[in-house]
Amino acid sequence: MDIGSAVGREMGITEEQLAALPAYATSAHFSELEKTVLDLAVAMTSTPAEVSDDLRAKLREHLSEGQLVEIVSIIAWENHRARFNRAFGIREMGFSDGAFCVLPERKS
Repeated sequence: MDIGSAVGREMGITEEQLAALPAYATSAHFSELEKTVLDLAVAMTSTPAEVSDDLRAKLREHLSEGQLVEIVSIIAWENHRARFNRAFGIREMGFSDGAFCVLPERKS
């Protein structure tokens, strides 16, 4: 979330939203559509990636096919970039002054 939070701020994401991301599903800082898109991001970045028919249907209630393709491609690209960086040991670079750099715990 280092550079992602910096880019997000430029796009209008608030500090409260960044801090609430770990509990987005129950947070008042996100709309229902934002929560559904975050559900998509979680589903797509899980291993194995499993996006349910129900989730796709919920997304199609609010997004056109073009919008859905765009958001899926952005999530896929960010997941690729994050895994690439992780494989090479690339860590935060100070874009968020350490405030929002949530990384998975390393396995021993």
